Amino acid sequence: MRGGRQRLARLFREQSDGCARLGSPLYAGLLARAADDIEADGVLAQVLAGHEADPGPSALALRLAGAVHRLVLDGRAPGLAAYYPSVGGHPVVDKAWLAFRDTVAANERDVRALLASPPKTNEAGRSAVLLGGLLHVARETGLPIRLLEIGASAGLNLRLDHFLFHLDHTPPIGDPRSPVVLQQPWTPGGAWPPVDARLDIVERRGCDTDPVNAGNDDGLLRLMSYVWPDQTDRLERLRGAAAIAQRIPAPVEKLTAAHFLERELADSWDGVATVVWQSVVWQYLEPMERNAVQKTLLNAGAKATSNAPVAWLTFEPRRVNDRDWFVFLATLMLWPGSDERVIAEAQGHGPPVVWN
Repeated sequence: MRGGRQRLARLFREQSDGCARLGSPLYAGLLARAADDIEADGVLAQVLAGHEADPGPSALALRLAGAVHRLVLDGRAPGLAAYYPSVGGHPVVDKAWLAFRDTVAANERDVRALLASPPKTNEAGRSAVLLGGLLHVARETGLPIRLLEIGASAGLNLRLDHFLFHLDHTPPIGDPRSPVVLQQPWTPGGAWPPVDARLDIVERRGCDTDPVNAGNDDGLLRLMSYVWPDQTDRLERLRGAAAIAQRIPAPVEKLTAAHFLERELADSWDGVATVVWQSVVWQYLEPMERNAVQKTLLNAGAKATSNAPVAWLTFEPRRVNDRDWFVFLATLMLWPGSDERVIAEAQGHGPPVVWN
């Protein structure tokens, strides 16, 4: 059992380091202290009992943090709310930790139930990566785009052409009246995607084994709970994207990725480029599911033509040998006749995006 606690503590410290790199000092501090508590067989160790063997990619630390944030957003943790900027609090890590631990202890049953859900931020910032990938496809094919997203959650990024992107030294891209505004999401210099390519999305749909309806209070609360509470700009983007979803249809079906793609890629669409998009979903798929998705995409790619091309655009974490943490890489495969190419590196939540 002690070995299991040590493993959990290590995973929590790794996530703490990740939060620090991604600009959340509050979560970096809370998760580091949670790791100490787990090692000491404290409150967190008791609540997380039974999860000692959870695989690392299941993101147990973020599931716990999201469960507690939901209690804060729902008004059930007033002591902790005082330190969460998402509800107007001021982040003081030492005091926040004491309130965090007390909140978990007082709501053990609810926290354990919420741990069953994987993080579902539906991060609108990742649209900065998606935009660049779609511009590459649009320029290279000269065709309108059919956009399919696996692991789509609420499908918010399926509406990215209704967001507004302010870029350096070029006219903005998107809807000037959009409630979702990304300021300078691409780093200057380097080989930017073709910003003058015409982006025309003629079909948008997705799948998820547990889709979220951002149009109701419970669904939006669930999405908000997985946004890090000291990153209020992300919360603003989420609320804006949810408002857009109310008026721009983009159905997200309750289906596995493999079944969804098997159906959607069975027939080609002449005169349209079909783009399959995913962001930080691969780690949550079982190996058999991954194999089925790859097989379906490779089969569709083998049948693709210049008048009905198929693309696979991904944004996923990868372990790089010369670094001791994951990096988030955007890759693109475009059929007919394309090998996988890395087109960008970004933070886990999107900006800043560095294009190759």
